[in-house]
Amino acid sequence: MIDLRPFDTLGHANHGWLDACHHFSFGHYHDPARMSWGALRVWNDDKIAPHTGFPTHPHRDMEIITYVRTGAITHKDSLGNTGRTEAGDVQVMSAGTGIAHSEYNLEDEATTLFQIWIIPTATGKAPGWGAQPFPKTDRSGKFVVLASGFADDEGALPIRADGRVLGATLKAGESLDYALGKERFGYLVPAKGRVSIAGIEVNTRDGAAIAETETLRITALDDAELVLVDTGA
Repeated sequence: MIDLRPFDTLGHANHGWLDACHHFSFGHYHDPARMSWGALRVWNDDKIAPHTGFPTHPHRDMEIITYVRTGAITHKDSLGNTGRTEAGDVQVMSAGTGIAHSEYNLEDEATTLFQIWIIPTATGKAPGWGAQPFPKTDRSGKFVVLASGFADDEGALPIRADGRVLGATLKAGESLDYALGKERFGYLVPAKGRVSIAGIEVNTRDGAAIAETETLRITALDDAELVLVDTGA
């Protein structure tokens, strides 16, 4: 089963400095049919104006993954962590018992990113933050695990969740299989390009909610950059 969610049907809020589109209910956008998908709770598609950003604010008991599409984001938190995450790289914040952070675009260009929230499998744990580069050349023609709650996903940023976040790049005409499993939930968004899944065309920044699918076969209609979340219920 694949539920296509075209980009122009997403929730939208333009705050001037932040132009945000919401795949799931968030803030003032509420749609009872789009509350979550498995353990995936939030997928925001954000564009942040130069020299602006999110001032310090708190979170707790949520796994928050940031996938930077263009530009860069600079992070600072109450644990003393600071870091600049560039396009193609990923940062993870395990909010745990509580963490306050700011995220600013200190660049001279707009920054675009996906912010993904996954419900944790355990609450009341110590908070943490981490970031690392994931070269797109390493993802050519295959999915690379970017963040994962599974210890055997070597090289991925750790999260406390029954899930993983993956990235891939495909050339036009290439196909890629992913063993999702019929009991799992997948949510795929092309950061760039168009793909076809089971005859359904998924355009840039559309969402494809996938369930009851043993193996997911993705064919690129253009050169494509993909982000996929795979979670349990």
